[in-house]
Amino acid sequence: MKAIWKGAINFGLVNIPVKLYSATEQSSLNLDMVDRRDMAKIHFKRVNENTGKEVDWENIAKAYLLEGEYIMLEDEDFEEAAPEKSKIISVNHFIDEDEIDTIYFENSYYVEPEKAGAKAYALLREALEKSGKVGVAQFVLRTSETLCVLKPLNETLVLSKIRFAQEIRSTESLSIPARSTVKSDELKMAITLINQYTTPFHIEKYKDEYSDALLKVVKARASGKRGKVRKLKETESHTQSLMEQLKASLSKSKIS
Repeated sequence: MKAIWKGAINFGLVNIPVKLYSATEQSSLNLDMVDRRDMAKIHFKRVNENTGKEVDWENIAKAYLLEGEYIMLEDEDFEEAAPEKSKIISVNHFIDEDEIDTIYFENSYYVEPEKAGAKAYALLREALEKSGKVGVAQFVLRTSETLCVLKPLNETLVLSKIRFAQEIRSTESLSIPARSTVKSDELKMAITLINQYTTPFHIEKYKDEYSDALLKVVKARASGKRGKVRKLKETESHTQSLMEQLKASLSKSKIS
């Protein structure tokens, strides 16, 4: 794996030189866009808006449109904005992980210590594990400020990006039913149904089955075959009564 960031974690007065590595990868099939007329691959070009000519990577820069004029930014400008946040992940706050709603979580990264920081890394890992807390920090990743949590996963520290509050859209425009629409007997039955289907969570049981099924379609196409499109089986409801639907759900055998 290639490190995407190098810097240090500050834990009080303890400094831990570290590298970050992407902890996730896509399981979906990597599909290319092609021209259906001759199966030629589609390429995207970086084109100058004024000349219409393609621009080489070395001539591409980042700029901010300020009062109708572009202000070009160089790499040192990003560091100048907050030099300490460009190289330091300062963990100054610790919280219970369940205080953070899942809507805030984004990508995760593995944290690897440099040789000089191995002992301090192990100390922070064990302290977080024993306390049951996660560390909260902000730092600059690439060209934007990142809010994150730091927690142990087995022997490895994992840094997970979380969204800022202002990045979460308001629900005011949505049409949401009031709590008063729920009847107490229906609620009890729904809770019973939830309890019936409650099992320990084992992430390894869940697979990306769609990608496997799509790959079978691809291979069938390659061999000149084309299977019939399976029609979606709709769940039929023999009654409009919500209570009857709940009772029918409870009568089914528990999923494995």
